[in-house]
Amino acid sequence: MARTALLHLLRSQSASYRSGAPLARVTPWPYASNATNSSIQKRFLSRQTAAEDDSKLSIGPRKSGEDGNEENNTGIVYYGPISNTIKKVKLLSLSTCCLSVSLGPVITFMTSPDMNVILKGAVASTVIFLSASTTAALHWFVSPYVHKLRWHPGSDSFEVEMLSWLATYLPRTIKFADIRPPETNRPFVSFKANGNFYFVDAEHCHNKALLAKLTPSKQGRESAFKNL
Repeated sequence: MARTALLHLLRSQSASYRSGAPLARVTPWPYASNATNSSIQKRFLSRQTAAEDDSKLSIGPRKSGEDGNEENNTGIVYYGPISNTIKKVKLLSLSTCCLSVSLGPVITFMTSPDMNVILKGAVASTVIFLSASTTAALHWFVSPYVHKLRWHPGSDSFEVEMLSWLATYLPRTIKFADIRPPETNRPFVSFKANGNFYFVDAEHCHNKALLAKLTPSKQGRESAFKNL
């Protein structure tokens, strides 16, 4: 059978040579399969590396090469450098809070059957209060953080993405006319708009004209009002 296939291949090659058609290159099957397998392995490894990078707690700005197309298409001019880390920490805090609220009283009442019921209720309430308070404190601390900012040059407004209680992104549209100095001792606050505080990392905001609009000086506003 192998001889028949080889003779058929030689006859087809000789016929094509006589007719003047170019001879087709025949790649041996083992080499072709090895090349295909190597290309598949390279694609799998690249995807696995990208997935591992996304799952890591990254601290620092995102690479510009990865977001160049997205920035051109969606108008995103700023990314929060620790946006992924904040979201993962918030999800961890929410999960521990839910576990404490749901399983804390059950474990307290089942582990110590001889303890007084009032004391058990006090212990369970303390566990729930501590877990809920730490989650609320974390949300209060990171709530001004701007994760993404979309702005088209020449527009009088911009859109930001904030993180909600449930660690989901919420878009908000803000006008530059509504921006005010924060006037608060709260940490990590850049400006205030419509009664909410916002924070933009000045070191990772490459558009300095936009940064100047987002961080108005209090002295400049006071002098402008005095001149009136």
